[in-house]
Amino acid sequence: MTDRISRRQMVGALLPAVGMQAAEGNSLPTVEIGRFKVTRLVAGYNPIGGHSHAVPKLSTIMKDWFTPERTLEYALQCERNGINTWQVSVDRKVFGALRAAKERGSKLQHLVLMRDEDAATWKEIAELKPIAVVHHGGVTDRFFYGGQQEKVRDFLKKAHDFGLMAGVSSHVPEHIARVDDSGWEQDLFMTCLYNVVRQPAKLEAGLGDVPVDELFLAHDPEKMLKVVRQVRRPCLAFKVFAAGRLCGSEAQMEKAMRFAYGNMKAGDGLIVGMFPIFSDEAAANVGMARKILTAS
Repeated sequence: MTDRISRRQMVGALLPAVGMQAAEGNSLPTVEIGRFKVTRLVAGYNPIGGHSHAVPKLSTIMKDWFTPERTLEYALQCERNGINTWQVSVDRKVFGALRAAKERGSKLQHLVLMRDEDAATWKEIAELKPIAVVHHGGVTDRFFYGGQQEKVRDFLKKAHDFGLMAGVSSHVPEHIARVDDSGWEQDLFMTCLYNVVRQPAKLEAGLGDVPVDELFLAHDPEKMLKVVRQVRRPCLAFKVFAAGRLCGSEAQMEKAMRFAYGNMKAGDGLIVGMFPIFSDEAAANVGMARKILTAS
């Protein structure tokens, strides 16, 4: 009789473990967000939570592969390669990794992306001492589209009541600009380089059809980066590789990263989610970022 194997066990058996070798000499330039110095390359979260922005099977593989042990190793691997900040979401697996990393002497900083339904975890998040909390971009955009943007400002006020810096994330350049123009109390922005939350009615009016899933348009980064350069607060841009669509070669990735760094303020940075299933992606991404940022 064949033994039953769980999906998690099967994925763990088929896919290699994260590399353990530390990279050397990979220091990165930093920017200041409040009193904190943050490397201009920040480790992302999405693959850990199974958010591939591609197909459901890939999302499932990502989430299953990132066991609690591999999540911890991911954090430590990023730190060993020179990244000093991790953008996370409200996730027990990640919170456990943060605590375990600290017990091992890690100095890795973190910021937390939060949805409104995460309100019950405010006290726990504050106890984890993030450098900031950030209002989730998808929720931000939904509120703006629905005329409920004051809920985003309420989040900023709540964060400050807990003694935390607070930011706003969005996929829509106009929403970032409106927050900045409104004189709200945000300390930073997270800015998606691709607007994947366009309203279906507008898409249909322009295209005569609607996409099956998220739409990644080639000139979106230019539009968001124009706003990034204009706003007063530090920005951490994300989806520089279009959720893996621009990872066909090292040259393609470097081109995307170079464009982003070259078109943002000196006080801004990038968040890059990584899925180190086949190689040490932290070392590769840090290497590219350091090459770009330290070029004369």
